[in-house]
Amino acid sequence: MNIRSITYFCDPGWPLDDEQLRQAGSFMAAARLAYENAGYPVQTTRLASVPFPRLVNGWGTAQQTSERASPVEQVVELAQALDESVAAQGIDYISLGPALPEVPESYTAIPAALSATQNTFLSGSMTGVDGRISLPAVRQCAKVISEAANISPDGFANLRFAALANVPAGAPFFPAAYHEGGAPVFALAMEAAVLAVEAFDGAPSLHAARQNLVEAMESHARAMEVVAQKLAESHSLRFGGIDFSLAPFPEEQRSLGTALERLGVPAVGLHGSLAAAAFLTDSVDRARYPRAGFSGLFLPVLEDAVLARRAAEGKLSVNDLLLLSAVCGTGLDTVPLPGDVDADELAAVLLDIAALACRLDKPLTARLMPIPGKRAGDLTSFDFSYFATSRVLALDARPLQGLLVGEESFDLKPRPPSGSKK
Repeated sequence: MNIRSITYFCDPGWPLDDEQLRQAGSFMAAARLAYENAGYPVQTTRLASVPFPRLVNGWGTAQQTSERASPVEQVVELAQALDESVAAQGIDYISLGPALPEVPESYTAIPAALSATQNTFLSGSMTGVDGRISLPAVRQCAKVISEAANISPDGFANLRFAALANVPAGAPFFPAAYHEGGAPVFALAMEAAVLAVEAFDGAPSLHAARQNLVEAMESHARAMEVVAQKLAESHSLRFGGIDFSLAPFPEEQRSLGTALERLGVPAVGLHGSLAAAAFLTDSVDRARYPRAGFSGLFLPVLEDAVLARRAAEGKLSVNDLLLLSAVCGTGLDTVPLPGDVDADELAAVLLDIAALACRLDKPLTARLMPIPGKRAGDLTSFDFSYFATSRVLALDARPLQGLLVGEESFDLKPRPPSGSKK
């Protein structure tokens, strides 16, 4: 099992607070060494900032003076400067946080920032601070995905963007990570699908399979928390917890698809997959550890060998993944789509994600990857060690109409518990 990321949350300032970044770099070096000495390989170190609209000046002004860079230009400058500064500190990736519905112009800066950097992630929130779904923000996120798809011929830039719904600060997985403000915090994002595979392999019963996973998670969490508390004390930081979302790696033994099929599903995507996914997530929920972020079940199509294969076979569709998100997951992740999907069709999918997140009162994201020149059924061909080969998935979507294309924000209250009085 690996630590996918040690994520450091802070306000980097703009202009950048160099001392803050030096402290981040010093902590990351110490944290990587401490965890690797404890037997936990660290794949990446990452820094997540407060939402970028809070760092730049001029959003919403009617006119910019020639002496002052526009907000979009400031975001690009910020992204480039922070990208360079954290690299100098030995930090691998940064997240500039989400564009915000209350700053509608902020979404327009994202494609330019993605194009100008290599290691910078961004996101766009589809829900406001009041928890309401913003129809304009949903459309803006769809437009970002559509524009970002053309930054490179393979559509790879969308790996670094996600549309967020109901996602709180402090989630250590990218692109969703952002800081709420205040003192710096750190958290762990785990690559732990192997724990589920091992827990379910040969288990004599569902009870035993669940107990195997819970015990494995709790045992590792205790060991990692001991290291975290020592780091927190020595660096005067708060430990934000562990996101045990069991993220996979594109090998069968480290695949959530493998784990689900070990439970008895003939192939992920067939009936029974929903029950298996719900069982796995319920097992994660029963484990006791300091939680951060999603702590659910990632089902990233291109990052998981078995999910990629089932999608290529036609057994796992976008609708299947959306359905699974209702009982377990974190949304739609690394989903390869046809290059001719337009923003209005993407908006329909994103609205479904936002509705699920709000109605179920859970965080969900969408990381959709239209691939220029590809059609449904075409093989994917990314040159990226974290991706498995799959096929482009069809998207059964049409542009929304009527009231759903208005300028409103609306709320969806979680369903009250059974038997409760209204």
